[in-house]
Amino acid sequence: MPKQQKIERVAELKARIEGSDALLLTEYRGLSVSEITELRRSLAEGGTKFAVIKNTLMRRAVNDAGVAELEALLQGPSAVAFVAGDPVAAAKSVVDAAKKFPTLVLKGGYMDGKMLSADDAKALASLDSREVMLSKIAGLIKSEMTKAAALFVGAQSKFVSLLEAYKDKVPGEQPASIDAASSTAADSAPESTDEAEAPSEEAEKAEEADQAEEVEEEKE
Repeated sequence: MPKQQKIERVAELKARIEGSDALLLTEYRGLSVSEITELRRSLAEGGTKFAVIKNTLMRRAVNDAGVAELEALLQGPSAVAFVAGDPVAAAKSVVDAAKKFPTLVLKGGYMDGKMLSADDAKALASLDSREVMLSKIAGLIKSEMTKAAALFVGAQSKFVSLLEAYKDKVPGEQPASIDAASSTAADSAPESTDEAEAPSEEAEKAEEADQAEEVEEEKE
């Protein structure tokens, strides 16, 4: 491959690496061209591009893209799955293909800024796909919203009931309050007119006595 073509190829690989949601690296030793084509088509359905790549070019590309740690996986005949979409679905496809083509080996990968070992990549395939996870999340949200709505309606109904009960109770309490006030006023008032006037008569008698004494003193 001429030097200029290598430069362009490395730049293309770098762009693919940077534009991918994940990378899955495999060794395809023993696979025929038709088998690789079948695998490429199955992965393309999920938005993943599967490409056989020379290790020398891929090493340059991963270094240019800032993921030099992937160099350790570039041993032997390498093919890379550039995942654009759901990494779980892509990992499932590669694992299923490896069951069908035992010579296909999943060596590891790269996702969310982290290296994936072969076991990590296989474990990724055991997770729920993005669609399933979104469906579960939507179900949980719907369930919680239903519960929240039921609680709100229940609280609103209870509040209305309490308000109605309060409205019914308030008119009945008003006369009682008036009676209580009247009773208090009655208790504080004199029981009879005579009792109210008694203190005045005593005061008058006392004053008369004092005056009488003063008169007597004046006479003396």
